Amino acid sequence: MELQGDYEPKKVEESIYKLWLEAGFFNPDNLPGKRTKSYSIVLPPPNVTGELHMGHALNAVIQDILIRQKRMQGFKTLWLPGTDHAGIATQNVVEKKLRKEGKTRFDLGKDKFIEEVWEWKEKYGNIILEQLKRMGASCDWSRTRFTMDDQYAKAVETAFLHYHKKGWIYQGKRVVNWCTRCLTSLSDLELEYKEEKSYLWYLRYPLKKGGHIIVATTRPETMLGDTAVAVNPKDKRYKNFIGKKVILPLVNQEIPIIADILIDKNFGTGAVKVTPAHDLTDYEISQKNGLKIIEAIDERGMMTKNVPLPYQNLKVHEARDKVVEDLKKLNLLEKIEDYSHQVPKCYRCQTTVELIPSLQWFLRMDILAKEAIKAVKSGQVKFVPKRWEKVYFDWLKNVKDWCISRQLWWGHKIPLKETNDVLDTWFSAALWPFAAMGWPDKTKDLNAFYPGNVLSTDRGIINLWVARMIFSGLEFMKKPPFQNVYIHATVMTKEGKRMSKSLGTGIDPIGLIDKYGADAVRFGIAYQITEGQDMKFIEDNIIMGKKFCNKLWNASKFVLMRINEKQASYKIKTAADKKILADLNKIIKSVDKDLGAFRFGKAAHNLYDFFWHDFCDKYIESSKNQPDENTKQILLHVLTSSLKLLHPFIPFITEEIYQKLPNKKTCLIVENWPRPK
Repeated sequence: MELQGDYEPKKVEESIYKLWLEAGFFNPDNLPGKRTKSYSIVLPPPNVTGELHMGHALNAVIQDILIRQKRMQGFKTLWLPGTDHAGIATQNVVEKKLRKEGKTRFDLGKDKFIEEVWEWKEKYGNIILEQLKRMGASCDWSRTRFTMDDQYAKAVETAFLHYHKKGWIYQGKRVVNWCTRCLTSLSDLELEYKEEKSYLWYLRYPLKKGGHIIVATTRPETMLGDTAVAVNPKDKRYKNFIGKKVILPLVNQEIPIIADILIDKNFGTGAVKVTPAHDLTDYEISQKNGLKIIEAIDERGMMTKNVPLPYQNLKVHEARDKVVEDLKKLNLLEKIEDYSHQVPKCYRCQTTVELIPSLQWFLRMDILAKEAIKAVKSGQVKFVPKRWEKVYFDWLKNVKDWCISRQLWWGHKIPLKETNDVLDTWFSAALWPFAAMGWPDKTKDLNAFYPGNVLSTDRGIINLWVARMIFSGLEFMKKPPFQNVYIHATVMTKEGKRMSKSLGTGIDPIGLIDKYGADAVRFGIAYQITEGQDMKFIEDNIIMGKKFCNKLWNASKFVLMRINEKQASYKIKTAADKKILADLNKIIKSVDKDLGAFRFGKAAHNLYDFFWHDFCDKYIESSKNQPDENTKQILLHVLTSSLKLLHPFIPFITEEIYQKLPNKKTCLIVENWPRPK
């Protein structure tokens, strides 16, 4: 029964994880006892390109705490893992590898390139799942799914054809976000905005009948595709300009001055150029006013044959310089001001995104959005914290039809003969909660575990993923895919800045595990969880977690040295007995309440205080003066209950200690959760 020496995580963690795997208790089908209620969580599938970062670690701790508690409470628990094929991200990684070999994907051709991607996936695609095991994640690995598996591909095709048959999927030429390096369309949600210092150019557009109007622009090169100048109808300065014509400089074409409520009176001069092919607002204005659409920039970021000859085949930045130079010569450049603005970048390769007209596939969003809104307003789905509902509603109320096609080689091919496009990764990810359980087939897992209980995720993908899963679940399963959406904090540096591998501000959770042990990392993370928007990560809390594990180990060693192998009942004989048992009741109730309300940090703080101060500092110390059998049995009872309460937070050390207890059953992972008496 004795615990030997100091607690050494490296010696314990691998053997304990092996014990759990061999016992098979991660699999709900192998859990002991009659379990009539199910509880399930689907792991947000990390990209196959991914490695564990602090955000993953935080989310893994949250989900594992919930799953381990419910498993001990007698639920049939499923935590379903898997990975996402991550179309553009994975294609980029493999293209980088080829570049080092002096090749491009075009040198290989599509079929060979796809073979290369599959080889890469087999070699590196499950690294992050193995890292989650190091964290102690109790996922059912036998059910691991991948979004490009045959069964999953069947689900994606079924969903697409369902929408297409309803007339909700259509093909059309629209202005879309376009990455000139990846050569694919991107959704608004796949852009990252970076502030860049640039200029605001004030250009003189000559009026047909004399005089001029000054327009301000951040992109003078796109004027070669202008089809109007626009002002706000409420702007009194331009009341007499509306309806007049200007001569577009450098192109020498007549274009109208129009009025539109979308124009910001406070930007520049209040008069702006309208380039429908290369700006979403301008495109919207063109549709209302019947303006011509002139494509001035092509998919490779070059000026097209639709612009005057001197500018054709120039790169965008080259055309900008030449346009500005030529306007100066014509005395049509009023002035230039310094200007900082947010520039859209491809979220994978950081290339500046162009807006160009492109033939794409779209999914109608009007009906789907209404149903998704209704699901949250009716309480079928609850956001925790509730404030994140606003982000969800704001997007769905203003959502445009979803551009679901991508011009990539890696991904789910659109199942219609006339296209080589693949589907947006998020189209397949939207099906995850039910496709990962075998849909469109009617499986036992769907019957037992859908809908799930909780989705835990980051605020950054409320619209990219959460909203899309909700409307997909409603459309295909007639039920939302989960009851609660827990939006956890975003992990920041201790200075409050976003963690970045490239900037050297990222923290590797595996490095912390190697240094302090998985339990210390888990407890240190849980201890820092609040309802705030951001979490400033402090390594001191991991050190505190390590000290707490040592305290638990040493206190357990003390108790085990004083008890015999026979378990007996106990009575309340002293004031100290009464106090510790009352405190135990109190902590059981508070942990239940806090975990039920997703207050993980509060539960961790209370458990720390109870075990360290109420049990160790007070009761264990007082027990040294009361070495009778009754006191020993209370020590054993409180220690056993403490191990159970702490197990979801620090599973390795609690299981190791539990295995030495005289009253142990099989494994702590399937012990009965404590109930207040």
